[in-house]
Amino acid sequence: MQNLLSLKGEAALATVMESRPLLAFDFDGTLAPIVSRPHDAHVSVAVARPLELLSRVLPVAIITGRQVADVAPRLGFEPGFIIGNHGAEDPEGAPAQTDAGVALDPLRQRLLSGAAALRAAGVDVEDKGFSIALHYRLAGDRARAVDAIAATVQGAEAGTRVFGGKCVVNVVADDAPDKADAVERLVERCGAASAVFVGDDVNDEPVFIRAQPHWLTVRVGRDDPASQARYFVNGTPEVGIMLQRMLALA
Repeated sequence: MQNLLSLKGEAALATVMESRPLLAFDFDGTLAPIVSRPHDAHVSVAVARPLELLSRVLPVAIITGRQVADVAPRLGFEPGFIIGNHGAEDPEGAPAQTDAGVALDPLRQRLLSGAAALRAAGVDVEDKGFSIALHYRLAGDRARAVDAIAATVQGAEAGTRVFGGKCVVNVVADDAPDKADAVERLVERCGAASAVFVGDDVNDEPVFIRAQPHWLTVRVGRDDPASQARYFVNGTPEVGIMLQRMLALA
């Protein structure tokens, strides 16, 4: 990865902005800092304002692991598109796959039977319909929490896909769309010539991996040297700087 705010990164940003791209962003850890309690997360005015101005001239999308109804009031502006549940929840797209939620039913049963052990280990279970998140950020003993999650998830994996994140384990239906699917659909839907995607976590890597050569992909943070993003910025404050640069080029 190279620094987006370097001379080479600035040139790449200028080139992609000339193509009038789709601008797509993750939420937690990208537009909003990661916080101890997910309900406290929100986008700062310094980030929301340039996003609002950009959305007047270019298609802007939020593609998040949260539910659409959860993330929408936290943004401080109205983007053109919001895709939730890691790409599986697209209110304006094709009808949701009914099997996407049904495939998680065996895990839901295991979560019910193992609820006491998970609570004791400090695990917070969030059922988002098309995905289930098992959070352990507030666990006193994170190793114990991870073990409790593994014991619960094991055996409920048929037809599901399990992937990690920052103090969270996510489970989705095996055939559920991911964020790369979501970006590709949106590029086609809005007729954009290219795309910019900015994210910070494991569930953003499919976009980084499958991005077209003329797209621009940016990771927030350098905590994963193996990330396939082409550029990086150092944290959410630099996301605000990036947005100002985009606005000047729009």
